[in-house]
Amino acid sequence: MVSRVRVWLNRTYAENVFFMDQLRRNPSDRAVAIHATHGDPDSPVLAAADTAELEPEGLSPAAYVEYALTQCERRGIDVFVPRLHQAAIVAHRAEFEAAGTALLAPPPEAVAVFEDKVVAYQAVESIGVPVPPWWRVRDADELLNAVEELERRGYRSCFKPAAGAGGVGFRMITREPFSLTQLKGFPGPQVPLDLVLESLRRAEEPVDWLVMPRLEQPEVSVDCLTGPDNQVRLAIGRTKHGRRRGFSLHEQWLEPARRIAEGFGLHHLSNIQFRMLGDRPVLMDVNTRPAGGLHQLAQCGVNVPWAAVRLALGDDPGEIVPPFLGQDYTVVSGPRPLLPVTVPRQRTDSPAVTGTLDAVPAPAAPVESRAASGALP
Repeated sequence: MVSRVRVWLNRTYAENVFFMDQLRRNPSDRAVAIHATHGDPDSPVLAAADTAELEPEGLSPAAYVEYALTQCERRGIDVFVPRLHQAAIVAHRAEFEAAGTALLAPPPEAVAVFEDKVVAYQAVESIGVPVPPWWRVRDADELLNAVEELERRGYRSCFKPAAGAGGVGFRMITREPFSLTQLKGFPGPQVPLDLVLESLRRAEEPVDWLVMPRLEQPEVSVDCLTGPDNQVRLAIGRTKHGRRRGFSLHEQWLEPARRIAEGFGLHHLSNIQFRMLGDRPVLMDVNTRPAGGLHQLAQCGVNVPWAAVRLALGDDPGEIVPPFLGQDYTVVSGPRPLLPVTVPRQRTDSPAVTGTLDAVPAPAAPVESRAASGALP
């Protein structure tokens, strides 16, 4: 009898409830037990897991590695999919392997390249993948110089943190003064240049921003599955243009994505994003982890999370070609269960709750989560 596979996801995105669903509905009909940890007791991944636990707050990366090793040993984890403190965790791969746990993550050298967007752009450009013009800025004068140079070239400017993920901190710069226009409708990403400069001049510490042109749609996220031999097993582009989503196997997206994944050893799952600068695709970002929208590839007849777990366990799935490309779609919100509330929620000054939250039937309290239309295999 084949034993079940125990998979752990740590502090992952809410969308990965679908990642978990696909692992359970795998085409090998293999039993899967999922462990999830998070800092938010209302994360839907906790309710979706077979066992769940609140993570301790305030751990240093080194302390978190010790916590993670203890989790793997105590829970008998076969495959660990790390998001939080990924760089520190992969640096201790041998210790996890000694505990019987395979890491579904790239080697530390690859993670280090893409932790800093400036280092990433320099490295990617060196292998012939086009990147947008960019400036690293730390103060008001450097920001103003970068914006003026971009405007001289005919571009709109934007900035984002040199290190970060998920679009956190992304802003578009406008020369229009702050007015009631900015207070109408929903808040947007545009910020007046004069207010940004004033804030930087008042700041007590330097910032670390990447300033670049505002890139145009479509945005194409290429999900890659790469083996330890640096060969890509799967590459499929997910296109975004406004609300419309679709899929692409066009080589203008896939070829540079393969070059990056293979050239830098982005083993297991990675997500490589492109946008348009004028009439050519340029790199926007590289994520050394599964994308939140990875489950949407189910609409192309493939179960990528399961293929990745197989690869991590040494069961190479070989080259994966989607049997078809799904139709265009959009994403909508829907309800997901949460764990029952076991402590009074009106208190805000109580210490964080710790301990195990073994999965129990949860009431269907809705939580907003992004779901792709269509069936998930």
